[in-house]
Amino acid sequence: MKRVILTITAAIALQGIAIAQIESDVKTDTLKVSQSKELEQFILNATRVTKNSPVAHENMSKEEIEKNNQGVDLPILLDQQTSVVTTSDAGAGVGYTGIRIRGSDASRINVTVNGIPINDSESQGTFWVNMPDLASSTSDIQIQRGVGTSSNGAGAFGASINVNTLESNPNAYGVISNSFGSFNTMRNSLQFGTGLINNKFVFDGRLSNIQSDGYIDRAASDLKSYYLSGAYVGDKSMIKAVTFSGHEKTYQAWYGVPTSYMDTNRTYNPYNYKNEVDDYQQTHYQLHYVYNANEHFKLTAAGHYTRGLGYFEQYKGADENSEINYWSKESLAAYGLGNVVTPSGDTIRETDLIRRRWLDNHFYGVVMSAEYKNDKMSLVVGGGANQYIGDHYGEIIWAEYASNGDLGHRYYENDASKNDINAYAKVHYNLTDKISLLGDMQVRMISYTFLGFDNELNNVDQTVNLSFINPKAGINYAINENQGVYGFVGVGNKEPNRNDYTNSTPSSRPMHEQMIDIETGYRIKKDKFFANVNIYAMEYKNQLIVTGELNDVGAAIRQNVPVSYRRGIELNGGVQLHKRVQWSLNATLSTNKIEQFNEYVDDWDTWEQVEVVHQNTDIAFSPSVIAGSQLAYTPIRKEKSELEIAFITKYVGDQYIDNTQSEFAKLAGYVVNDARVTYRIKTKLIKEINLNAWVRNLFNEQYVANAWNYRFQSSGGSYGDAYEVPEGEGTNRYSLTGLFPQAGTNFFLGLTLKF
Repeated sequence: MKRVILTITAAIALQGIAIAQIESDVKTDTLKVSQSKELEQFILNATRVTKNSPVAHENMSKEEIEKNNQGVDLPILLDQQTSVVTTSDAGAGVGYTGIRIRGSDASRINVTVNGIPINDSESQGTFWVNMPDLASSTSDIQIQRGVGTSSNGAGAFGASINVNTLESNPNAYGVISNSFGSFNTMRNSLQFGTGLINNKFVFDGRLSNIQSDGYIDRAASDLKSYYLSGAYVGDKSMIKAVTFSGHEKTYQAWYGVPTSYMDTNRTYNPYNYKNEVDDYQQTHYQLHYVYNANEHFKLTAAGHYTRGLGYFEQYKGADENSEINYWSKESLAAYGLGNVVTPSGDTIRETDLIRRRWLDNHFYGVVMSAEYKNDKMSLVVGGGANQYIGDHYGEIIWAEYASNGDLGHRYYENDASKNDINAYAKVHYNLTDKISLLGDMQVRMISYTFLGFDNELNNVDQTVNLSFINPKAGINYAINENQGVYGFVGVGNKEPNRNDYTNSTPSSRPMHEQMIDIETGYRIKKDKFFANVNIYAMEYKNQLIVTGELNDVGAAIRQNVPVSYRRGIELNGGVQLHKRVQWSLNATLSTNKIEQFNEYVDDWDTWEQVEVVHQNTDIAFSPSVIAGSQLAYTPIRKEKSELEIAFITKYVGDQYIDNTQSEFAKLAGYVVNDARVTYRIKTKLIKEINLNAWVRNLFNEQYVANAWNYRFQSSGGSYGDAYEVPEGEGTNRYSLTGLFPQAGTNFFLGLTLKF
């Protein structure tokens, strides 16, 4: 009996030990997961702001991203954010897409992925088509409007977009996502993760394929990508390696649709050559290290390398199938080729040809930051050093008359390198329980070496060195736990881009741009209601714009205008109208002006230029009204199922495609409505099933979101060009205008299975 009792007692004791061990393991796992998330988040702290920071910003969660992620590019997913306007060359949101924030284009929007700079070093833009389906690997996105806080990479003159892909799932998972939509758009994505292995290792990955014919004729896209990450999580540190790559092949739709075709053939594409494509692959490698010394001090460092290689192919020559009249033969001399003399003695100086323009580049560097934090203060010191090496060259792969050229004849070659070093210090200090202060100082130094013209118009290697100091300061006052007001002032400086340098001489080269950004705002948040009001004034000195003027090498490049500005008010908020009804909305009212600039119009009769003085005109692509609304109804909300129906509206006011504020350069405002249905259900076999339906442009709005134009004057009358638009009777002024119409009513259907 005693033996039985002892046996039972021992069994209970062992069971208790086992239960205690399990509980200990669970606590260890939970602690390690929490620690991992904290370390991942710290990597982003250097480039992000907190909710009470005196900087206008918005965060987009993974759940919000997933609801609209059916294959469209990431800019289209951000369309509902405050002050955002998006566009798509192909008209359907896949392929080459663009985003403007407060009217500022991609070259003025700083983009980072996990704190690593993404903007192209030379054009300073971001080409999202090179990172297809990145949204599927994105945990959250923060947009800072205005000059924002100091960041790595290109200067922010309109906004910063900070993308986070670092968040790992502590549990093993698999996700299969497929969607299909209009214009034969299809997206297939496979995601997987190991969860935390032995409390130390975690791996995540994704494979994606996106295909679309596009709304515009022949504007097809073939996009493939992958994402892989692996991490080691120690007791006080983490090492995480990330790589993602995209290969895009898109048929060119860069030339737009003539104004005269909009009523009869709004999907017209002038390119007919079967391989008029852009073919480019870009691969990113990142290695992040985080060390958590103690509750006060953290350190992070990252190395990165981006490899880009690709070309766009063009047919240049007479095209009988084209409806525009200046698709003509190319001069042999322009390609370094000699004239051809026929057996009959005729001299041939022009030829049809097919060319490829290549970009072969490398971008690498290190970024780092350290944070000291106590009850009253948070101090971050950081910076980065990056180098870009780019090889630009053109090849002829076919010619009607090859002359003295070989197969693959290189008709130009131009290497460039750019060094970018920055250092910054940011401090948040709680002066009292209600008042907090922000101080931010950045020093940035740039050295750019390129092939350009000297003052004698010879092509020679040149170097430009620039250094900037960008100070910022802000104050936040908490009225109470639900309300606060803030003020912010910051200075930003930005260098000209590649074309500004290579198409000029040292004597005609433009100066760098400078902006002073002054902002103030009010925030309120209660249980069923939140609202933000932000007033801004972005005052520019020497902003670069296109004026039509030719410089001393005959190139029409951007010129500095002394005074211009963007001033406006931004409102965004949300309200719980009913326990099942939510309404969120935003609006921007602004004035965006150039005080004075001189436009130069080509005279085709004299081959000279006519000067036109403009005063107080709107800045191009800067609508004075932008608004968005999302009304969501959730008829089913249970533990294992949820159904949401959302009605989404976007309004963009009138805008101009150049800086003249001419009625002939005006894009009419538009209202686009979407409807989205999302149904989520959990089962025993499959962890979660998501069904999505998204109808875009529900009421078939016929609108144009982007365009280009070129103005000239001539007494010779019409030139028979489909892109030609007379600017009134008897004015002898004309515009060549290409429009980018967006798709009418279209849809996406998606099915996602989570295991």
